Amino acid sequence: MSSPIKTAEDYGTGKTVENFPVASRLIAPALRAPIFAYYRFARAADDIADHATLAPERKLELMQGLEDTLLGRRDVDPAARPLRAQCAARGLSPQHALDLLTAFRQDVTKRRYRDWDELMAYCRYSAMPVGRFVLDVHGESRDTWEPSDALCSALQIINHLQDCARDYRELDRVYVPLDSLQTHGLSVQALSEPRASPALLACLHEVARKTEALLPAAADLPLFVRNLRLGAETAVIVAVARKLTAWLLTRDPLSEPVHLSKMAALALAARASSLELTRRLLRACGAPAGRRNFRAGER
Repeated sequence: MSSPIKTAEDYGTGKTVENFPVASRLIAPALRAPIFAYYRFARAADDIADHATLAPERKLELMQGLEDTLLGRRDVDPAARPLRAQCAARGLSPQHALDLLTAFRQDVTKRRYRDWDELMAYCRYSAMPVGRFVLDVHGESRDTWEPSDALCSALQIINHLQDCARDYRELDRVYVPLDSLQTHGLSVQALSEPRASPALLACLHEVARKTEALLPAAADLPLFVRNLRLGAETAVIVAVARKLTAWLLTRDPLSEPVHLSKMAALALAARASSLELTRRLLRACGAPAGRRNFRAGER
């Protein structure tokens, strides 16, 4: 008897997308199904891209199966079926999922990033579609995309800095821009050390400062989201990004903790969501809400 054909989820790693809260309790239950479907699709593609032993050709073949199933060309991968159904039922475009596949295909073939601009171009496909999809599910205006893009990009780069040593050791993948390493007289091999040298620490803190510059724009997202629950959710995510960036500006991700514990995350979420709900209540009562510019640095 022939063995069954393997699909994307057969290569799962069990890894979670830590800095991208997905369908938390703050999201309305009626809207969680499409977000879970999107996450399942993304998780399957990410696991393929990061698989340690799959040949690149096989990875790309599996991703093509995800795309074909999502678009209804073939029905070969169960990880894409729920998202296809949700998109059809709710009139959602599959483009945000296709954009993610662009990034995961790039992960298969590209292991280094020349500079910050090239890294941000990667975030356009690896991070920004996540926020855009969630906003579309909630029926939010495209005016929210700009601050969402800043927030999702910041979270993506935070994750790259948190995992820079592991990504290099396990995947030979380096998201720290090469020009930043070279400015500090370093090669990618510096990421293999048990702790960062002063030069590497200066390099990583430099990238963290560029990430910090995205946060003023990101902080505008809760102000312009109409949905109450999503406003609270985005306020929590902004708070997470701020906390983690603050740590990355002072700590060594090779040897020091730069991840929130479950209890710390819950405490942060409770405070941020409470503050956002209070702000909305005051605005509803006629207090001036303020309006901040979308663009980072224009304060």
